Amino acid sequence: MIIVLEKSATKEQMDYIIERVKKLGLTPHLSSGVERTIIGVIGPEDVLRVTPLEAFPGVEKVLPVLAPYRLVSREFKPENSVIDLGKNVKIGGKKVIIMAGPCAVEGEKILKEIALCIKKQGALVLRAGAFKPRTSPYSFQGLGEEGLKYLKETGQEFGLVTVTEVMDPRHVELVARYADVLQIGARNMQNFNLLREVGATQKPILLKRGMSSTIKEWLMSAEYILSEGNFNVILCERGIRTFEDYTRNTLDVSAVPSVKQLSHLPVIVDPSHAAGRWNLVAALSKAALAAGSDGLIVEVHTHPEDAMSDGNQSLLPEKFLLMMQELKLLAKAVGREL
Repeated sequence: MIIVLEKSATKEQMDYIIERVKKLGLTPHLSSGVERTIIGVIGPEDVLRVTPLEAFPGVEKVLPVLAPYRLVSREFKPENSVIDLGKNVKIGGKKVIIMAGPCAVEGEKILKEIALCIKKQGALVLRAGAFKPRTSPYSFQGLGEEGLKYLKETGQEFGLVTVTEVMDPRHVELVARYADVLQIGARNMQNFNLLREVGATQKPILLKRGMSSTIKEWLMSAEYILSEGNFNVILCERGIRTFEDYTRNTLDVSAVPSVKQLSHLPVIVDPSHAAGRWNLVAALSKAALAAGSDGLIVEVHTHPEDAMSDGNQSLLPEKFLLMMQELKLLAKAVGREL
């Protein structure tokens, strides 16, 4: 249920409505937009139906939310959400944010080498995994806290926002101590205990779409995070599993404009995991930008032949440079900035 407030509603009236909603055993969420201020109410709607909320001072109207993902929906917040990632980097506005780096933190020296390269080409966010979810239990699993320390130090040295994956609810506090943005990977999109745990933080959350998940399921997972009070969520399309096996996954480009119609949250694309091949990454990146993506998360490595994971889908610095040059031209053509 959405309570739409009058433009002239006072703070005292807002506080009174919020207090009354809480007394009904429901959870209110205040959203102040450019055009209007609304209070989203979460809980059994039958309680609200017997309460004359329209009669409260300051209330313009009361509307039901038709989408099952209430806080995530455009009904709750018509305006685009712009999320502050720290270090003067914001996503969801006119500027397209590029996140780049190796799949995994492999060591301090190589991470700083890669960070220097992506910084020079305009990337604002350094991505690298300290905990790696791998299909095989015998594959490299990441450096853990040691990797987190390298990531934080490198981000501070180069002035880059850092993003890394958290896989376990027990690790949320640890990862949040070192990283600016917490990533929920595709395999954990419906790990609801983990979603609630990161929702209890105020860290920005990068939520990847599950490899076999519908858009509705993806948005419902985001709803778990928002329902815990954390509205700093970025959605990431990273390709879904289909019958096609030439590429690692199939990039669902249509998900970008679809989700932006349904939700106010920023949407980015991971072309590296979608393609699984470095020579397709630039083309998919351009398609994503043309479709309205608010950013890209790309794998870049100075020595992909020696990478401990995903070397075959990582761009060399010179290929990343060329892609960034092309993306700048495209961004200008579609009314964005890079």
